[in-house]
Amino acid sequence: MKKILILGGGISKERKISLETATQVNKVLKRGFKTVICEPNNDLIKKIKTFKPDLIFNALHGRFGEDGYIQSILEKLKIKYTHSGVISSFLAMNKILSKEIFIKNNILTPKFIKFSFNNDQKISIKFIKRIEQRLKFPVVIKPINEGSSVDVYICTKKNLITNLKKLKKYNEIIIESYIAGREIQVAILGKKKLGAIELKPKRKFYDYKAKYSLSAKTEHILPVELEKKKLDEVLNLALKAHKILGCRGVTRSDFKFYKNKFYLLELNTQPGMTKLSLVPEIAAFRGISFYKLLNWIVNDASINR
Repeated sequence: MKKILILGGGISKERKISLETATQVNKVLKRGFKTVICEPNNDLIKKIKTFKPDLIFNALHGRFGEDGYIQSILEKLKIKYTHSGVISSFLAMNKILSKEIFIKNNILTPKFIKFSFNNDQKISIKFIKRIEQRLKFPVVIKPINEGSSVDVYICTKKNLITNLKKLKKYNEIIIESYIAGREIQVAILGKKKLGAIELKPKRKFYDYKAKYSLSAKTEHILPVELEKKKLDEVLNLALKAHKILGCRGVTRSDFKFYKNKFYLLELNTQPGMTKLSLVPEIAAFRGISFYKLLNWIVNDASINR
């Protein structure tokens, strides 16, 4: 029987979601494989040598698990693993680098600036005026390399300084134009356009709670209510983004649809596999069970990704 070591947990702010993903993945995969869930700690290499897995299922989210770090370790150990490789994971996790690549490849993304909490960029009235001129309010501020909408704030001219102070721990952040409109998420599986889903959060935007809490009552709309031409357009944009970043396996791209245009907010190389996660929901709508989805991901595992 093939053995799979499932990496879950980690030290990022998305630890809880990662553990939920690992738990759900383990429940399903243990039907056909010998599985074990493992934390990516100092005992990881020892556990790999003891368990001797045929492959690693990467269920980590956030920094160190989604940014090329763990991928580089697995490449060095020459152990097959799932999802994207070192470079594509790093690029997708870094919101500045990925947006620059999107722009170069004619994919619309919100206008942005990088902000550093140092002496060169002081939070002042002059700075706020610069933001107003370049981006216009409201704006979105967020860390450059976090996921799951961790520490994301929509800011007006009045509360920008207050919210910026909350992100000082990150040293560098991204400030981008707020795009109103509809939330459209697209799943890609290998070279296949799996499908799209629309989200209607009851909250101000699709934040951490809207993503992972049933009490948030976010409405999931399948099929997406778009004319075929526009649906094809957003599916093709997601596949294009997946390809230009060099992604592998499954990805999910987050779009805003505003004034008949799609804006790519970011691409996620490690989409969640929890009970509320979107990729399994899109797959199920297409007639692909959770087991079949995970089995595809497992069979796609390799090194040199």
